[in-house]
Amino acid sequence: MPEDALVAFMPSGKRGRFPLGTSLLDAARALGVDLDSVCGGRGICGRCQVRPSFGEFAKLGVVSASDHLSLPAHVERAYADRRGLGPDRRLGCSATISGDVVVDVPPESQVHRQLVRKRPDARPVEIDPMIHLHYVEVQEPDMHDPSGDFRRLASALEREWGITDATIELGVLAGLQKALRQGAWKVTAAVRDRREVVAVWPGFREKAYGLAVDVGSTTIAVHLTDLSTGDVVAQSGAMNPQIRFGEDLMSRVSYVMMNPGGDVALTEAVRQAIDAQVGETTGSAGLARADVLEAVLVGNPVMHHLLLGLDPTELGGAPFALALDHGLTMRASDLGLALHPGAKAVTLPCIAGHVGADTAAVILSEGPHLQDEMMLVVDVGTNAEIVLGNRQRLLAASSPTGPAFEGAQISCGQRAAPGAVERVRIDRETLEPRFKVIGADLWSNEPGFAEKTKATGVTGICGSGIIEVLAEMFLAGVLASDGTINGAMAAQSPRVIPDGRTFAYLLHAGSPALLIHQNDVRAIQLAKAALYAGAKLLMDRMGVDAVDRIVLAGAFGSHIDPLYAMTLGMIPDCEPARVSAAGNAAGTGARIALVNRAARAEIAEVVRRVEKVETAIEPMFQAHFVEAMALPHKTAPYPRLRRVMTLPEPMEPAERGGRRRRRQGS
Repeated sequence: MPEDALVAFMPSGKRGRFPLGTSLLDAARALGVDLDSVCGGRGICGRCQVRPSFGEFAKLGVVSASDHLSLPAHVERAYADRRGLGPDRRLGCSATISGDVVVDVPPESQVHRQLVRKRPDARPVEIDPMIHLHYVEVQEPDMHDPSGDFRRLASALEREWGITDATIELGVLAGLQKALRQGAWKVTAAVRDRREVVAVWPGFREKAYGLAVDVGSTTIAVHLTDLSTGDVVAQSGAMNPQIRFGEDLMSRVSYVMMNPGGDVALTEAVRQAIDAQVGETTGSAGLARADVLEAVLVGNPVMHHLLLGLDPTELGGAPFALALDHGLTMRASDLGLALHPGAKAVTLPCIAGHVGADTAAVILSEGPHLQDEMMLVVDVGTNAEIVLGNRQRLLAASSPTGPAFEGAQISCGQRAAPGAVERVRIDRETLEPRFKVIGADLWSNEPGFAEKTKATGVTGICGSGIIEVLAEMFLAGVLASDGTINGAMAAQSPRVIPDGRTFAYLLHAGSPALLIHQNDVRAIQLAKAALYAGAKLLMDRMGVDAVDRIVLAGAFGSHIDPLYAMTLGMIPDCEPARVSAAGNAAGTGARIALVNRAARAEIAEVVRRVEKVETAIEPMFQAHFVEAMALPHKTAPYPRLRRVMTLPEPMEPAERGGRRRRRQGS
């Protein structure tokens, strides 16, 4: 009888011979196969599930039979009764080798499984968080061994998991003895960076959680994330309460400069808001705050400094000096976050005085530094962060768009919420509009719309709706290329109405009435011109006339129709099929850093080679800005857009007041 057998693990293809009676988990560990386990092979966690394959595998030189594995023992049967185990699954810690066998390790059983991202063009991300859970059985104290409880825990971690020189902080140590005794000396330890014990729970625990936080100027987004899978289990978004001190960044810096102690007030406001969202997300997920062990936070430089309690005054003027540009790790409690006593908070590095950790997170999410093509990434927000480049070279800038894209400064604007108009179409002949609102799947001219929106009503217009209504007004001839509302249309449609010395367009006649005023158009023109000018500056510096691909990031960017964004001239001309939305890429980048430890080192290296372009001191910014005020642009021809969209020809001022110009549909 043979004394050993050949085991082959798929999909890695790793194989080796092992003594009969060896568990599949031990064989996998010996070969370096990516097979997960939290309980250390005790049949508790079920993370080491494998799928044996039977038959003749000529390429592997293996004949694998069902009797080449031991029958399910008591531990495995107990797990199956307790939690369920598929008919084709075995626990790797329980199944032992009795002959040659081929074993498949499914994705959910791999330690370094990939984070599932739904976009087909999203970069793959490996799950390898800074924190891992380890179930251990600790030797009880006795009169003959005076070792402290932590020394015995550290010995168990080294013996069972190979973790050497473990450390622990006082806040975690305070609960250690109680946890050991409540668990009858069987505990789960959360170990950070293969060294620091940041939590100890009695008995077996298989889940730990982290927070990815995007601290925006207008909105704070919090994603409560399962560290073992990368799944977001709860999320929340709230207005940044700092808005009461100033809508844009420079007004908040001015507040600090003019009000002694103003930075303290701004810091307290943002920390309290984040902590409140932590309570909201953990509560909605049915978790305790103490279940959260790590937080990764990103934001623009002003938000970054105020979050950390740093005076942002130096960011208010040239040379826009950062107090800190590298990443920082601290106790979460240092930021006023009530999490587990051992929880850490991490900030990603900033790039420059106006290009912050949020842009670093966007780079991490979208990976322009990994591409061969010329890629433009635009994070659309109160300040637009712009990145241009590829694996050879990266440029970054920030452009002062203001909060108009997010509904502020617009007479009927509001943040994206149920009842807000998000889609608009205007009939080219009658100028009658139809629209969709958040929370309803019907157009306003479809039967049942009133019933669908009865609970919320039609309350305002959010960012994507503003972009679409202005683009549709332009395509229908209501807006001239210089952004003027065409008063001649008042004779053609009651939707165009006098509004003092100018005109307005009536989108919705309900209560409240939704009117697009001339000042609303100007606010969007200013914002989109700043955005385009920033992108054009980077293109000039890079020496390119066009880009291969554009990614629109930000919560607002994810809802913009790329065709309408180009129709207004928010972004440079590009093949429409090559323009995509990435959602909250800054939040996604923070989540990547949360679940992948290598990503933190990666972005720290990448930001050091990003070239910063400061729009505030670039002489060409103003020239690009003025030309970009026109729709879509004063001089840029937009040939790629014109291949799929018929744009109106420029209209002379005399035409605007005296007669209706020729209208062309899209």
